[in-house]
Amino acid sequence: MCAAFKDYHFQPFIMDALTDLGFQRPTPIQAQVIPTIQHGKSLVGKSATGSGKTHAFLLPLFDQLDPADQQPQVVITTPSRELAYQIYENIKQLVRFSPAAIHVENYVGGTDKERQLEKLDREQPQVIVGTPGRILDIIKSGKLAINAARRLVIDEADMTLDLGFLADVDQIAARMAKELQIMVFSATIPPKLQPFLRKYLKNPVITDIPTEHVINGDVSNWLISTKGKDKNQLIAQLLTMGNPYLALVFANTRTRADDLAANLQAQGLKVATLHGGMQPRVRKRVMKQIQNLDFQFVVATDLAARGIDIPGVSLVINDDVPTDPEYFVHRVGRTGRNGMPGTAITLYTPDEEAKIAELEAKGVQFQPKEIKHGEVVDTYDRRRRQQYRGHHDRLDGSTLGMIKKKKRNVKPGYKKKIKRAIKLKDDQNRKVELRQQIRAKKKQKKRSSQRYQ
Repeated sequence: MCAAFKDYHFQPFIMDALTDLGFQRPTPIQAQVIPTIQHGKSLVGKSATGSGKTHAFLLPLFDQLDPADQQPQVVITTPSRELAYQIYENIKQLVRFSPAAIHVENYVGGTDKERQLEKLDREQPQVIVGTPGRILDIIKSGKLAINAARRLVIDEADMTLDLGFLADVDQIAARMAKELQIMVFSATIPPKLQPFLRKYLKNPVITDIPTEHVINGDVSNWLISTKGKDKNQLIAQLLTMGNPYLALVFANTRTRADDLAANLQAQGLKVATLHGGMQPRVRKRVMKQIQNLDFQFVVATDLAARGIDIPGVSLVINDDVPTDPEYFVHRVGRTGRNGMPGTAITLYTPDEEAKIAELEAKGVQFQPKEIKHGEVVDTYDRRRRQQYRGHHDRLDGSTLGMIKKKKRNVKPGYKKKIKRAIKLKDDQNRKVELRQQIRAKKKQKKRSSQRYQ
């Protein structure tokens, strides 16, 4: 694998763009994906959020782009408008160093379709980015000729499937060149995605980049119980006590996001709201304001967690445990990026214990915290009672009865008595097991001697 971008022998304008971005060494997924794309192979790339996936496909694709060919060459689909805008901005950073003009169009819903069609009468885009529905609409108009385009990128494929856009992607792929190089990127590969992959990808390279930790090591991952507390007030306190550079608060529903944002605004905080129920024009404006740091606090749904890169997020708060464990990783992945430290706080109620346990089973490690005297401090592990009860499971009824009787009669030091009773019982069990093994060996020896008499 290459240790530096210069080892890929990119065109000078790509290297200039990388220098401008401050990129020096490829991330693990870039190191695996870039050579595969350079060799013209189709691939399925699985990688966690914040892994550098976008530049993993943009760099080799733009390096191989032919500026003299004025027809569409690359199509990139995304499940959300925000992600399409982000990739479009990434592309603009790359092509501004190109000596030859490269025509790129961003086709998403909520934009002026008629104006986009009129522009196609004058020139064809060489690279197309957008949401599947709008791209397909433009193709069906007959003005966008993608029949010769040979490279298709499907970003966030699992989310594309979840939102019902995979059928549109299927139709787009069917209208492109027969020999397609397809690059599929996804956090997970659900079973319902498999038929599409089998249909279009012949012997693809499977790139699975496991993360060393489920949560980035630069993120402090805190868990705070909301039992007996006003959650709105708790969130306001968490947002203001540390003066974060930029804080993201995630809610599970649009209604909750709107209500929480209104409550925080009523307490004097300048808060932006971001979710799929907003008008496209408003969402685009708010995203630009967030990126310009016009807001210090943002309340969002999971729309903002998948693929949206909001730089400078130092704090993430989960208003609720997300319904899908995968979204937890994407939410927390908004902070602790580019080697910068971050904090993620998950608020939970007693009836969400099972969800927390599910996350822990997947490898998520929480630090239990609580607020005391205006500060976040360490607290006890919520599972301590379960761990304590686990000792009782190792004792039989008679031993437990003895311990309970001792506890009633002599309260001081009963924990030590429990430990002694456990040790005594374990010793007795070991002796019984040893005796059984000795008897079994004697019987075996006796049977052997009888056979040879």
